[in-house]
Amino acid sequence: MPKTPAFDEIMGTPGDPAGRPEFAELANWIKTTPAAELDRRQKAAESAFRQLGITFAVYGEDESAERIIPFDIVPRVFTDREWSNLSEGLVQRVQAINAFLADVYGARKIIKDGIVPEELILGNPQFRPMLAGARPPHDIFAHICGIDLVRTGPDDFWVLEDNARTPSGVSYMLENREAMLRLCPELFEQFAVRPIDSYPDSLLETLQSVAPRPSGNSPVCVLLTPGHYNSAFYEHSFLADSMGIELVEAADLEVDDDQVWMGTIEGRVKVDVIYRRIDDDYIDPLVFKPDSLLGVPGLIAAYMAGNVALVNAPGTGIADDKAIYSYMPEIVKYYSGGDAKLPNVETYRCREPQALKYTLDNLEKLVVKLVDGSGGYGMLVGPTASRQQIEDFRAALIAEPQRYIAQPTLALSTVPTLTERGVAPRHVDFRPFVLSGANGVTITPGGLTRVALREGSLVVNSSQGGGTKDSLILANSNRREG
Repeated sequence: MPKTPAFDEIMGTPGDPAGRPEFAELANWIKTTPAAELDRRQKAAESAFRQLGITFAVYGEDESAERIIPFDIVPRVFTDREWSNLSEGLVQRVQAINAFLADVYGARKIIKDGIVPEELILGNPQFRPMLAGARPPHDIFAHICGIDLVRTGPDDFWVLEDNARTPSGVSYMLENREAMLRLCPELFEQFAVRPIDSYPDSLLETLQSVAPRPSGNSPVCVLLTPGHYNSAFYEHSFLADSMGIELVEAADLEVDDDQVWMGTIEGRVKVDVIYRRIDDDYIDPLVFKPDSLLGVPGLIAAYMAGNVALVNAPGTGIADDKAIYSYMPEIVKYYSGGDAKLPNVETYRCREPQALKYTLDNLEKLVVKLVDGSGGYGMLVGPTASRQQIEDFRAALIAEPQRYIAQPTLALSTVPTLTERGVAPRHVDFRPFVLSGANGVTITPGGLTRVALREGSLVVNSSQGGGTKDSLILANSNRREG
């Protein structure tokens, strides 16, 4: 565990008598609401989630082991000033990600100028050489980004990783807010909280804005899902329903003369935009995995011909590779002309001999991750790892150092959280969702707060026992007039 006392976002730094006066009323609500009442409300929310079918599957377990992600009734809160600063940094970062993707699949100036090593891009398994020269409509590759942030102090925010392929979790952001509005209405009467219910409309506007060619009719948008066995299927159906578009599987689509068509009871309908929740490897068996039953044969040809927009564009995985992440400060500066407003966590690239030596010498102090890992899998948290886990990672690092990065163990901020023994601090991270369309960048004033429910744990992923909280963004005036 980190030795530095964690900054608590509601109570302040331990030992600081001033605390965080702007949240004094929220702290009082936490202290004066009986734990039994908080527990009752929390159980009511989780019961509603279960009835709605808001579940996820943990890979490796039997199919019946679907769970709800635990929900915590104590919200996380950001001031208007904090949100404004975060938003500026998020816009800068996502614009740089899109510029980077357009460049590496185009002129590759960033490679020629020596900013990022050529082999790290062209030899990366997430780079799709068959897509070189492809230009998605309006030159936008990453239409939907989830940027994972951590906090270590009042004004200290760090980007932990970029999610530019198929970022998930927005349905939890929206459902958590619905639960809080219903179960804790007094908080929304007391504080001026910015609403998030416009996200589906903003998402639909983003999809429609990147349709390949304008026409007299509204672009036809669909959401392509792998099916109901996928761990995020609830989110797929939720978003399609919220936007009023069709939820489709591969069998519902066909490609004819490089055009994508959807079968309906009234005949074929041409599809302009596909919000795909299927990874690159499975999206088109003619180009990627030939045995994939989840993809649509010919889809990439239609995309390359400029006849359909794929959201996010194929090939975006190179931007959220953790080795590429380590160069993001340089990437942001290269494309924006200024320093990154949201800094990276210090990162050691184990492919480099000195970084590997440092990592091997300090495994018990570091967090080590696979460069293409996700969901908390393939990760070592040195301070809480067993001796055997450390030695297993040591062997893996020596065998394939290029597959790993390492980072210091940060004293992540905490937020009061309801536990079996009452309200206690637990570590959190934050995933805001950033939309990039033909009309610019939109950020919904909220996001997904994930909380490590086990005492002392720094791992917030739902697959590793984490839960979620509502994230309240206060309007310019904290107080609601009335």
